[in-house]
Amino acid sequence: MKLDGIEGKVAIVTGAGGGIGEAYAKGLSAQGAKVVVAEIAVENGRRVANEIASAGGETLFVEVDVSSEESTQAMAKAVTDHFGGIDFLVNNAAIFGTMKNESMLKVDWAYYQKFMDVNMNGALLCTRACYRSMQSRGGGAIVNQSSTAAWMGIGYYGVAKHAINGLTHSLANELGHRGIRVNAIAPGPTETAAMRTQAGDYANEMIKQFPLSRLGQPADMVDVCLFLLSDNASWMTAQVINVDGGQIARL
Repeated sequence: MKLDGIEGKVAIVTGAGGGIGEAYAKGLSAQGAKVVVAEIAVENGRRVANEIASAGGETLFVEVDVSSEESTQAMAKAVTDHFGGIDFLVNNAAIFGTMKNESMLKVDWAYYQKFMDVNMNGALLCTRACYRSMQSRGGGAIVNQSSTAAWMGIGYYGVAKHAINGLTHSLANELGHRGIRVNAIAPGPTETAAMRTQAGDYANEMIKQFPLSRLGQPADMVDVCLFLLSDNASWMTAQVINVDGGQIARL
């Protein structure tokens, strides 16, 4: 089903070289958006862009390090030069599959800072790089990638995702008068290679506790992301939507 307000729009998806980010990029292309695959892993990013193009989509690959202001600004320029502007931004890039499982008290400080620069500050840097173009085109929409880990006290990953929720609220307040909506998706355990690397078979045991006792699929996140970007969600901003099989109940 085609959603209103997506076809023909220019959408950047960071971390689109695999997993949920790849699914977001392909889902947007299927809706008729011009999709920018923004990825630090060049080979993976080019593969996704090539697959979108082979399916008839209009796409562009841009190498980006979301933790770098210079790199994110260059990304925005490359997109505006190629497509004329930016309408949507999906801040999906994060360190997860290769994440070190160490306590906050003992993790190497340089690693912690780099982790936060990617997983927390990256969404802000990308937004700062893109919002002017979005405003100049009459507004747009941003979707940030949170996680149910934000409410579970799971180390620095959870802290970063909790910060993403706060960033979503703050940016929604700052950008609303510019016609830009900002929402977030908080996935529960989702069937990706990165999740299997981190959780392994434990994920299968964990989901037995959920009201909907199955792993999420990237497609579950895509449908919500498309809705939040579309005109169907035109009066929604500052929201963090759990897509988690009932893992977390927020009152």
